[in-house]
Amino acid sequence: MTERNTELNVDSIITTLLMLPGIIIALSFHEFAHAWVSDKLGDPTPRRQGRVTLNPMAHIDWIGFLTLVLVHFGWGKPVQIDPSYYKNRRSGEFLVGIAGVTMNLILAVIFSIPARLLAPAVYTAGASELMTNIYLMIVYTVSINLVLMIFNLIPCPPLDGWGIVTQIFRLDRYRWWYKVYQYGTWILLILIFSRATSMIISPLVTALMRILL
Repeated sequence: MTERNTELNVDSIITTLLMLPGIIIALSFHEFAHAWVSDKLGDPTPRRQGRVTLNPMAHIDWIGFLTLVLVHFGWGKPVQIDPSYYKNRRSGEFLVGIAGVTMNLILAVIFSIPARLLAPAVYTAGASELMTNIYLMIVYTVSINLVLMIFNLIPCPPLDGWGIVTQIFRLDRYRWWYKVYQYGTWILLILIFSRATSMIISPLVTALMRILL
């Protein structure tokens, strides 16, 4: 292994470590938001299953977490809900569906504030390595939350976007809706491996990062 390859591997490991807090925060808060809103709407299921918490251990699916770290595609442990408890099932499912992505947007905005405050000090000569790494950790947290938000807004099952557009346009009235729902995971995998999701996510994340940072 050449010295350059060694440096690249070390840089990759450091980048992964700096991204870990952002991944944990984004996944945990996203799933907590689903659980919290469903709980507030009268559904006892998330609380019974211990999901109305910010404890990452309650929300992380370890396979999804590892794939997110290694290949930048992953998932948290889905929150189970029972919409029969909602007073209005349609609006309840919509609110629960949009809660996760809304939380990710809020987190991106919140973390963009210290990132903007630190940026002038980081981009001046003599900035310490510690300060630079803290800055990068915060910027990664902003970026990861934006990626998770936009990815989940893609209207394809089992993503939140599918549930959101279903409730807005009442798509479950149509026979084809059940076919798409049945094969949604396969459709999503095709979109991911064909890089169609990247073509959607990358420009939107870049634009939002420019606005926030």
